[in-house]
Order: sequence, then C-alpha cells, then structure tokens
Amino acid sequence: MVVLARVRLLGANQRVVRGAEGLWIYRLLGQVEPEVYGSKLAYVLVEASASPLVRELPERRLALLDEAVKVATALGTSNPYRAKMLARALAARQWELEGHPAEPLASDGRERRAALQNVPQERT
Repeated sequence: MVVLARVRLLGANQRVVRGAEGLWIYRLLGQVEPEVYGSKLAYVLVEASASPLVRELPERRLALLDEAVKVATALGTSNPYRAKMLARALAARQWELEGHPAEPLASDGRERRAALQNVPQERT
C-alpha cells in the first residue's frame, strides 16, 4: 500500500494532492514518515473540512479539524511547517466551533479567509 501511495503521489505531479486521494495518500504515508508527510496531511485535512461533501455534516468537519490539529501537534518542533500548519488547523477549528458555516476557501468565504489570513500558506 505504501508503494502504491508513493506511485500515486509521484504520478500526480502536484505540490499537494488534494481531495479524497490526497487524504488517503497522506494518511498512509504519514504513518510511515510523519515528519515528511504530516504537514501536508494537516493542510489537506483543513481543506477537506471546507469541502461541499461535508457542508451539512458539522460533526465530520470537526473530526477532520481535530485530526488536523492532532497531526500538526505531533510534528517535531524542528519541522519548518509545524507552526504554520498548527496555527492554520487551530484557526479553522476555532472558526468551526464558533458556529460559522463551512465555506470552501476558494469560494466567496471572505470571513473565513480573513480569519485564516494571518496564517501563511504551506510551501512544500
């Protein structure tokens, strides 16, 4: 399974694989090499929490964000993306807990983007 995940990752030819495939890849590879893939997993989990697929499922959105916080927290303090991903995951989780409607970041979700604005994007 690890080899298959790595092949799909290489075949994607993208900086970050998104969606269900990205979740599968980074969850699997994060178990094997958490310091390498953990920040990307946290990034994809936060992104997935704003997906239209979970728009009407607040408990699922919160579960994704809880997982993102857990993954980001587990990264070593020497990981250059730990602080960024932890701040992003915590901000998204707080947004969800405050009862704001889930909106994809790419849509007209100006309020959520503003809440996450101070959290730099990951560059991996």
